[in-house]
Amino acid sequence: MNVTHFWMSGALVPVADAKVSVLDHGFTVADGVFETLLINDGQVYALDRHLARLARSAAGLGITGPNAKVISAAISEVLAANPKLDFGRLRVTVTSGAGPLGSDRSATEPTLVISISEQAIWPDSTTTLLVPWTRNENSPLAGLKTTSYAENVYALDAAKKRGFSEAIFCDTSGRLCEGTGSNIFLVKNDEVITPSEASGLLRGITRDLVIEFAQGAGFTVIERDVDPSELWNADEVFITSSTRDVHPVSEIAKLDQAGNVVDRREIPSGLITQKLGTIFKSQRAENLNP
Repeated sequence: MNVTHFWMSGALVPVADAKVSVLDHGFTVADGVFETLLINDGQVYALDRHLARLARSAAGLGITGPNAKVISAAISEVLAANPKLDFGRLRVTVTSGAGPLGSDRSATEPTLVISISEQAIWPDSTTTLLVPWTRNENSPLAGLKTTSYAENVYALDAAKKRGFSEAIFCDTSGRLCEGTGSNIFLVKNDEVITPSEASGLLRGITRDLVIEFAQGAGFTVIERDVDPSELWNADEVFITSSTRDVHPVSEIAKLDQAGNVVDRREIPSGLITQKLGTIFKSQRAENLNP
C-alpha cells in the first residue's frame, strides 16, 4: 500500500515533494525530537501521551515546537489523506529549524514533519544482543527522545549483522538500561522487574502502560537498578515498544569487545509475559487514548 502524503510545516504535501532544507538543524546537527506512534486499523494509539512526551523532550532540548492541538489536527489530516493502514507507524518530528553550519541556533521557526509508513507485523518472539557500548545516564539528553540516534543505528546494525533483532545497552555504571528502540523487562519468581530512570533510559509509552496495566491486574512490578547478569538467570524476558507491544525474548547473548557473540541463552516462552501481552492488547482495544 503506497503512502501518498506527509505533513511539512503547515500543509499536506505529496511524498515526492516532502523535503527538508540542507540547512535544517535536524539534518546538520540532529537538533530535534520525535515520537513514533502505532497505527492500528487506521487509528493511532496513545496520542495524548506521545504528544506530552514530545513536549517534554522539546522543552528539555530547548526547542519551542507547535502546540499539541496543531500537531493533533495535522495527524488527523495525514491519516485522512492516505490509504488506511492496518498496521504501521506514524512519526512526528520537530527540529529547531534552519540554522548555521554549526551548533549555534538561529531564531527561526521550528520544522514539523508528520510521516507514516506501513510495517510488517513482528514475529511471535524476538532475540536480543547485549552490546558493549553504553548509555550515558549523566547526559543532558538522558530521558529525552531526540533525533540523535547514530548510537542506536550503529548498535542495531551490529546486532542484526549477527542475527539478532534488537541491541540492549547498559549505562556507564554497568546497569542494564534499554534497547535501541525498546525497553526491557525480566520476570523472576513471579515479579516483573525493569530498569529504573536512574540508568538514563527513555520512559517508553508502552513501557509505562505495561507497568500500569500489570499493577492494575495484581502483578508485582519493580523499577530498580538491574545487573545485566540477571538476564541470564531470569525466568522470562520481554521488550516493549510502540509497535512491538509486549514482545517475548526467546534468545539473548552478549557481544564482547572483540566483536564475538558469547554467552548465548535460549529462554522458554513465559506465562506471565503471555498474560501481560494479552492484558495490553485488551486494554488497547478498549481505549485508544489511555
